[in-house]
Amino acid sequence: MDRTSSKRLGLFDNLAGDVPASVVVFFVAIPLCLGIALASGAPLFSGLIAGIIGGIVVGAVSGSPVGVSGPAAGLTAIVLTAITDLGSYELFLTCVVIGGVLQVAFGLLRAGVIGYFFPSSVIKGMLTGIGLIIILKQIPHFFGYDADPEGDDAFLQPDGENTFSEIFNLIDYTDDGATTIAFIALGILILWEAVLKNKGKIFTILPGPLVAVGAGIVWEVTMGDGSLGIAREHLVSVPVPESFDDFVGQFSFPDFSAVSRLSVWVTGFTIALVASLETLLCVEATDKLDPRRRVTPTNRELLAQGTGNIISGLIGGLPVTQVIVRSSANIQSGGRTKLAAILHGVLLLVSVIFVPGILNLIPLSVLAAILLLVGYKLAKPTTFVSIYRSGWRQFVPFIVTVVAIVFTDLLIGISLGLAVGIIVILYTSYQNSHFLHMTNEEGQQSVVNMTLAEEVTFFNKGAIRKQFDEVPEGALLRLDIRQNQFLDHDVVEIMNDFVTTFENRNIDVEVIKESGSVMNPQNYFDVLEMKHAGSSAH
Repeated sequence: MDRTSSKRLGLFDNLAGDVPASVVVFFVAIPLCLGIALASGAPLFSGLIAGIIGGIVVGAVSGSPVGVSGPAAGLTAIVLTAITDLGSYELFLTCVVIGGVLQVAFGLLRAGVIGYFFPSSVIKGMLTGIGLIIILKQIPHFFGYDADPEGDDAFLQPDGENTFSEIFNLIDYTDDGATTIAFIALGILILWEAVLKNKGKIFTILPGPLVAVGAGIVWEVTMGDGSLGIAREHLVSVPVPESFDDFVGQFSFPDFSAVSRLSVWVTGFTIALVASLETLLCVEATDKLDPRRRVTPTNRELLAQGTGNIISGLIGGLPVTQVIVRSSANIQSGGRTKLAAILHGVLLLVSVIFVPGILNLIPLSVLAAILLLVGYKLAKPTTFVSIYRSGWRQFVPFIVTVVAIVFTDLLIGISLGLAVGIIVILYTSYQNSHFLHMTNEEGQQSVVNMTLAEEVTFFNKGAIRKQFDEVPEGALLRLDIRQNQFLDHDVVEIMNDFVTTFENRNIDVEVIKESGSVMNPQNYFDVLEMKHAGSSAH
């Protein structure tokens, strides 16, 4: 943890970390904004708008100190389908605005509490799964094979390939120039991280990714059309307006004439629901990555995302969410306050206005090298080992989430991991409803000691019925209720059923109360039945 973790950071208290981090996130965001727009079937500029709004607007309103927002890969399929079905991009923008309004309503209704119910093992699985996806998806770009656009994190790709077949295909399409500079950039990044960062203050302030990108630009300029030159399709491709009017012409505006159409509202609600879920998942993940362990107010985050989507939709941008790739890059690069997210949005805005031509000299393979390190830090082998050592109850939901994310997409992977997590919880609850002590002998009578847990719900009825049925005839059952605070009505019914049979089986029952005294079992079960008119018993 940071040495300053006990001190609350103000917006400008971490300039030495936030400024370099904003530069790194800026370089990571450029290809992702463009790639997600391309995969969504939207204008390229719409992705940049969403990145700018996600940085400046959402970054300013949000309560997350390290989260970064922008266009999300998880919404590409929804966006692509919506634009096609609605018939125009302007109608889709109306849906984005509606989605933003609904997110604001979610925040006001305090729906952000949903984010607190995701198991830790599933969130860790999400982080690791995203790390693996980043690595697998960036390998083709690293070698100069860019058939799949940046930002696509689904297993099945729009080009008919999948994550692994795309890697196999790159053998026939490797670009020598892109590959060479990618290895040079990766070497710079590793050298910076492992050695130079500790050699002087200049290496801490000047981020390694900026040096790597600079090396990539120099390589492109000097190699030109030579054998190690990089083809245009392997470079960043930011729209370059020829005049101010052309720049303004890239903005689109929503068509509110169809606001009464049901399909528009259904799409808007879908955007609000999926964007809110992705944001809440990311908030949980970034809070775990934050070295200072701060907790993001989730309702405020929904308000911030809704505000961002309203503004993004009004000026032609894609829907925004908080996104784990940019957020984790921010944290790993030293970002500790909202300033890093805001500055990355400012850098996006300034660059697309004044220097889009320079951005278009950056090789995608260099940016892939940066993302490979981001992915590795999220999916380190030690993470698998530590979760495995935590026990199967943590490891099973974790590994299911990881595998499902790699072979499907983020939301499906999280849903499957959550489902398995719930099953594990139910199984654990089934097991822990009571403690059955070893049967022993006292004279000629077997003694069975059963201690009820603090809370016993209907999930436990099967286990308790099984134990009652297995109490041997002629035994003494000691039922210890001293810890118990709640008994579900279903369990009370099982106990009442047991009352009618235990005397026939020649079983003696003693109920041990809080004071340690013994209570007549018939009286105890009668009290349970009367008290459960209010659905609880002690």
